[in-house]
Formats: sequence, C-alpha cells, structure tokens
Amino acid sequence: MAKSEKLVDPQWLEARKGDPGLRLIEVDWTGTEAYATGHIPGAIGWNWKEWLWDPLVRDFPSPEEFAQRCGKAGIANATTVVFYGDPIQFGTYAWWVFNYLDHPDVRILDGGRTRWAKEGRPLTTEIPAVTPTTYKTPRQRREHMRADRDDLIAALAKFHSRKEKVLLDHRSPDEYNGLRVNVPGMPDVGAERTGRIPGAQHLHFNELLNADTSFKTPAELKALFEGSGAAADKDIVSYCRLSHRATLAYFAMTELLGYKNVRVYDGSWTEWGSMVGMPIER
Repeated sequence: MAKSEKLVDPQWLEARKGDPGLRLIEVDWTGTEAYATGHIPGAIGWNWKEWLWDPLVRDFPSPEEFAQRCGKAGIANATTVVFYGDPIQFGTYAWWVFNYLDHPDVRILDGGRTRWAKEGRPLTTEIPAVTPTTYKTPRQRREHMRADRDDLIAALAKFHSRKEKVLLDHRSPDEYNGLRVNVPGMPDVGAERTGRIPGAQHLHFNELLNADTSFKTPAELKALFEGSGAAADKDIVSYCRLSHRATLAYFAMTELLGYKNVRVYDGSWTEWGSMVGMPIER
C-alpha cells in the first residue's frame, strides 16, 4: 500500500526550497521557544492555541477568522501548507484543523524536526519574511471529521461490543488506566477525574511511530489498528486528552490506510473527565 501524497519526506521538502506556493509551519506546544532555538529553513513558527483556536470560545476559528489568519501568515487558497510539530502530534493537529476548515492542500512532514536533524539536514534561527495574502473565506467546515460528546453518549453501548463502532484512546497507559490525567512527567492537570470513556480500546499513539518520529509502514499500522479492533469497515472515533494525539492516529488511518469512517472527539478527556454525570471506567 502506497503512502499518501499528504505525507511528505525531507527530500521532497528540500527539492521545493523557495517555492512561493508552499508554506512550511512549525506548530509548538508552549509558545515558540523550540522554534527560536532552531527550526527547518523556511518554516514560520506558530503557537497552536493562538493560531488554531478561537480566542473566546472552546472551538476552532470561524471561517472568517480562519481566512484572516491564513492571509496574515502568507497563505492563499492555492498554497500547499506543510506542517510539523514540536512535539510531533501538534503538526497533525494543525493538519486536521486545516482540513476541517476546508483548506484544499495541507500536508505533514514525516518525522518533523527529529527526522530532519537525524538525517544531518540544517536547522536555522532565521525567521523568514512573510508577505500577507488575501484568502477567500471557506464556505463550510468538514463536520464529518468531528465527533462531539452527544455522539459518544449515543454510541456507548456499541463501543463496548465493537461490532460496528470502535472508540480508540491514544493516551499513555497511565492516563488510560486512570493513574493520571496528563502525560507522565508533566503537571497532572487537564480534567477533574482520571479514567477512560467506557468501551475505549487502548492504542498509544507512540506505537504508530518509528524512533525518528516518522510513521511506521502501512502494514505495521494496519496490524496495530486491527489489533485494537479498529478495522477499515468499522465506524471509529479517536480521542486523547486534548485530541492532538488522536489527530495523529486519524492521519494514519485515513491517509496511510485509506479508512473512510474515522472521526476525532476533540473535546477528548479534558471535556469528558470534567462533565457532571458522565460515566467512566478505570
């Protein structure tokens, strides 16, 4: 099975150095400190919340706000946008949001900065100039990519049986087993309760990646997902703590394996673990 054109490698990117129709973006978790210490040449740096969330509503930008932000970043409707993250899942999160908000051509740099550096390619602290563009406002969001809490509540019994619907939890084992609400080594915040959504099957997102943070082969990925009950003929929902890790799994399933019925529950455990009256498992 061939990899999707939406997953590009360092050689592909270097061959397009200076292409005015391409915008490379590093998406950082905590500000842009990592970007400032050294990034892939030509990349601009984004903080994920500033660029990918609405400032007041726990939601994604409106079509109008999205168009304004794209124009400010030098992105036109015909621009090929390539993301990589620090850490890796913030790149797939940006890819997912741009697809959800209907940008035509958005891609992922396989392995991000980690693979790039391991291959001996250069990093820089130079910040590229950005020429603003005019971005035509998208007509609609791609709602088929997204699941909300009501969708999950309606499907809880079916998630337990896994005959038609499968719920995948891509957090660390400690989070899944109810020992923490955040990843080990970080402040343990993000929800009021520990545990998992009833019926959720565990597939840690790190299992989908090689040591250089590139994706494993389609054959390896297929075995991992099917081993968790997530076959191509099932209706699948992925979640984690804030949905970043879930988007990495979504990319693997939809782009590298050709799955058609996959959604991300972007509220994830941060929402579910704090809602009054919601059942949990440990």
